[in-house]
Amino acid sequence: MTTIARSDRSLIAEWYRTVDWPTLAACGMLLMLGLMLSLSAGPPAADRMGYADSFRFVWRHGAFVILAAACLVATSLLDAKWARRVAGGVFILAFLLMAGVLLFGHEAKGAQRWLRFAGFSLQPSELVKPSLIVLAGWLLAQRQLYPNVPWAKVAFGLYALTLCLLLLQPDVGQAFLLTAAFMVTFFVSGLPWRWAAGFAGGGVALSGLLFLTLPHVRFRILSFISPSAYDTYQVDVARRAIANGGVFGVGPGEGTIKTALPDAHTDFVFAVMSEEFGVILAFGVLALYLFIVARGILQAAQVQDPYRRAAATGLFAVFGLQAAINIGVNVGLMPPKGMTLPFLSYGGSSMLGSAVTLGLALALVRRRGARLRFRSAYA
Repeated sequence: MTTIARSDRSLIAEWYRTVDWPTLAACGMLLMLGLMLSLSAGPPAADRMGYADSFRFVWRHGAFVILAAACLVATSLLDAKWARRVAGGVFILAFLLMAGVLLFGHEAKGAQRWLRFAGFSLQPSELVKPSLIVLAGWLLAQRQLYPNVPWAKVAFGLYALTLCLLLLQPDVGQAFLLTAAFMVTFFVSGLPWRWAAGFAGGGVALSGLLFLTLPHVRFRILSFISPSAYDTYQVDVARRAIANGGVFGVGPGEGTIKTALPDAHTDFVFAVMSEEFGVILAFGVLALYLFIVARGILQAAQVQDPYRRAAATGLFAVFGLQAAINIGVNVGLMPPKGMTLPFLSYGGSSMLGSAVTLGLALALVRRRGARLRFRSAYA
């Protein structure tokens, strides 16, 4: 293993000494596993869509892995102040792009969530989540320094505006995920009971409104409650594939779900993996996600800085919740939400969003080295 002299105070040296290597290694394992799964699920998807190159999605997934790894390391290099600055810039850009999506975005499956250019698609909501969480953590921490300023209202206002853009797309799944992560950040920052009650009441009212006004939301909930009365083909196929895989799986490349579902390489890649490699690998993946989230939250709990503690907890929470939602849909424990599995599913926006999320989280829980102590996170 490479050693770095203690006298070396460069940015890379401090990062090398203070970054959480076990979490970084777990992220690398997920990225490599996702690349391996693309070899299985990618070619059938390309053939089904009529692409001449059967390995189109494999090559693109490999490029996304390289980009995600670079973003993960680059963002983890930041100190707390620069993490907040970068998050602020990303939030402004992603928020404006989300507004642009409503005007000239690409529509698919009844939702307008993507911007398309030069053969690529970008989903800005994947970047707005981690950036908003970091900003919220910083804004809420300011209450201790400047109690006369309505920091909590500012944070809530940014969240409410972002939520409105998500619901206008509509993207209820991402809206739910953002709300959950924002509440975690708010809770760790010392959420007053009146705010908690307001969140609960507003959540119930909004859920009822979405159920009444959005047919696809109503269908997904009702089909989950009473699957025999609705068409639940995708979830049924995914569950059968997982059961068919058994303990050791049917073998690499031998699964059938990837030819039966249009979203096997994205939303249902967990079912593809479980069918071909069995529950052993499925539980291994679950263990990796649990390790990253649990270790991250425990490290965040030990941070004294309220901004870093709240923001890092929210970031690790959003990563874990997205994984839990995707896997829950695959095994039939949750209504379908069209949400990718972090680092495993095909998709550049999802991969980039997950990398930025964990990169910022790793930056905020890093042990403070000599180079990083002299600046305040609030500056």
